[in-house]
Amino acid sequence: MKIATWNVNSLGVRLPQVLDWLAANQPDVLCLQETKLTDDKFTHAEFKEAGYESQWFGQKTYNGVALLSKTPANDIAKNIFGFEDEQTRVIAGTVGDVRVIGAYFPNGQEPGSEKFAYKMKWLDALREWVRSELAKHPKLALLGDFNIAPEDRDVCDPVAWAGQIHCTVEERDHFQKLVGLGLHDAFRLFDQAPKLYSWWDYRMLAFRRNQGLRIDHILVSDALKPRVLACHIDKLPRKNERPSDHAPVVVELS
Repeated sequence: MKIATWNVNSLGVRLPQVLDWLAANQPDVLCLQETKLTDDKFTHAEFKEAGYESQWFGQKTYNGVALLSKTPANDIAKNIFGFEDEQTRVIAGTVGDVRVIGAYFPNGQEPGSEKFAYKMKWLDALREWVRSELAKHPKLALLGDFNIAPEDRDVCDPVAWAGQIHCTVEERDHFQKLVGLGLHDAFRLFDQAPKLYSWWDYRMLAFRRNQGLRIDHILVSDALKPRVLACHIDKLPRKNERPSDHAPVVVELS
């Protein structure tokens, strides 16, 4: 079973690239973030033609998430249960025997801002909801754009990024608290080459110079960990014309 996540930074712009990637890689599940489409504009027909069932949760201009799967997803949930939020950030469904939670974590703007405070509250609520989901669904994967670089090795220049958004002590503490629920960073279950990132700014030739961050993640539960065969970041779509600033992350399960 192959499960992937990709912040496409506007599905309206990137749909042909997503369809090409699906055809080339054939994941069983793909979670999308930043679709930036209202529900009535979601491209479910195009995905159906490509062999994928769709669940989506969107809004105009910002945010928006979707769950694509070769077999229908069941028990769909949207956003964090019990947490009032006008922003469309979470979609979950059960595909086969795996509970898949796709999430677009808040950016947070900068430490001390209102958006950072919202991010902290959102992360608190997410952790408690994931705790309850794990109790019901031991085989669980939490994946998406976390907007958190968990360690210095996930950052191109740890000194320059120290204390900056994505790299604050508070954000990294939240990441570790998620791991503490009984989750594992699938990417770090394997020896990986240094300087592997999933996001590069459009500016300053950041991708060409590999000045990026690893902020897109797939966390797997204790019950799924033994089934993880591989996990990698696919940088190829970042070389496309008019690419997303994020690359897909893929985990393979037995």
